[in-house]
Amino acid sequence: MPEGDTVWRAAHRLHGALAGRVLTRSDVRVPQWATLDLRGVTVDEAVSRGKHLFIRAGDVSLHTHLKMEGVWHVYPHGGRWRRPAHMARVILENADHQAVGFSLGLVEVLERGAEDDAMSWLGPDLLGPDWSLDEAVRRVTADPDRPVFLALHDQRNLAGFGNEYVNEICFLHGLVPTRAVGDVRDIGHVIERGRRLLTVNCDRVLRSFTGNTRTGEERWVFDREGRPCRRCGTIIRRSELGDDPLRMRNTFWCPHCQT
Repeated sequence: MPEGDTVWRAAHRLHGALAGRVLTRSDVRVPQWATLDLRGVTVDEAVSRGKHLFIRAGDVSLHTHLKMEGVWHVYPHGGRWRRPAHMARVILENADHQAVGFSLGLVEVLERGAEDDAMSWLGPDLLGPDWSLDEAVRRVTADPDRPVFLALHDQRNLAGFGNEYVNEICFLHGLVPTRAVGDVRDIGHVIERGRRLLTVNCDRVLRSFTGNTRTGEERWVFDREGRPCRRCGTIIRRSELGDDPLRMRNTFWCPHCQT
């Protein structure tokens, strides 16, 4: 599931393959941007901001978001793709590498100077140079009656956490997802611990919250509905929570460990 660490790793791979190299092919398979031609342009960098990824080349910034199904692959030039060609939305090539974005949830082209304005709604990037714990706490606590799960998930408050992280963070701090932010003691510690987890997982092949990367043992509660809690044995429950009935999020928790 794409979260901040997934996007950070994708940007890191893309930067290594594209930065400082001249593009020999650019193919954006989205009608609105299909005429974009970056051949002959040097890629300056690939960076992440929360769950958003930017490839900066010349006067433009190619902005993509993975949503649920998207992924970026990097291949040696002429390498065989691991996904069907009809799923490709963006193809960028240079003399050595080919970067292919499959099933991308969002593709848009921004002027380099307009990138900050387009992303001004995002909160501090948990993995970025603009990270500010004080600003994140200010935003998260602005609505003290809001459930802590929704406050931490909201990219306007802090950018990078998704469902998996927020569920696991709530478990680690003994917080039922519906607990009001105003009732959480030291929300700054909660946020900072989550940021450390995100940072550690950037360097892992497999994301883990338990410290164990063995398949099936990486999580405390996320996607473990009906299974026993790893700490107390109580059966994990699942529900839905959201500000908008059309965009509800799955929550998982242990009724004994989280109150």
